[in-house]
Amino acid sequence: MESIASNLQAIHEQIEAACLKAGRDPSGVRLVAVSKTKPAALVREAFDAGQLEFGESYVQEFLHKSEDPVFENIPVKWHFIGHLQSNKIRMIIDRVALIHGIDRYSTAEELSRQAVKRNLHVDYLLEVNTSGEASKYGMPPDEVLPLSAALFSLPNITLCGLMTIASPDIAEAKREFRSLRLLLEELRKLAPDPLKLSELSMGMSGDFEEAIEEGATMIRVGTAIFGWR
Repeated sequence: MESIASNLQAIHEQIEAACLKAGRDPSGVRLVAVSKTKPAALVREAFDAGQLEFGESYVQEFLHKSEDPVFENIPVKWHFIGHLQSNKIRMIIDRVALIHGIDRYSTAEELSRQAVKRNLHVDYLLEVNTSGEASKYGMPPDEVLPLSAALFSLPNITLCGLMTIASPDIAEAKREFRSLRLLLEELRKLAPDPLKLSELSMGMSGDFEEAIEEGATMIRVGTAIFGWR
């Protein structure tokens, strides 16, 4: 049975190969290990193998897991990558390095309100529904640019980029990844500080190589690291 350490090594080799194919520097792609549903002990095993950033999707599970003694005094960077309801923002806002799943303006407003209330500065990504599937969360692509000025004006939070979950079909996924990259390019033209708007969180275990070819700066990989849930 392959270990988490060997799985991580294999993924980093695939990242390097995909970057080489795309003419990109591998240091421009960050691996977020999707640790939802996995016990703290396995997350710690991945950390000990060199993985620093982990993605969680369920608020209660994340709160319980992040307080586990195995993480005491170690610099884990938690990302919240699941759908985030406005009424749960206050529960995680001071515990995560980046929130990936803001998918409507009202949720961004609440994130800003809670950040101001706690005197925090919070980085987030806007989730975009590039596939158009009704079963998926995310802002419709055609709503992003019209809302950009309002999003950029919200205090104490910074929009750092875009996130999507692509279709299972690889050909469709590639088109969706490309469309997200092009949308980010257009959004950067409207941004008061384009340098802060640089992240593309896209690609998972089955399609991260294609995502890297289309410009991903963060990939979210769970199964290929930890095995099937």
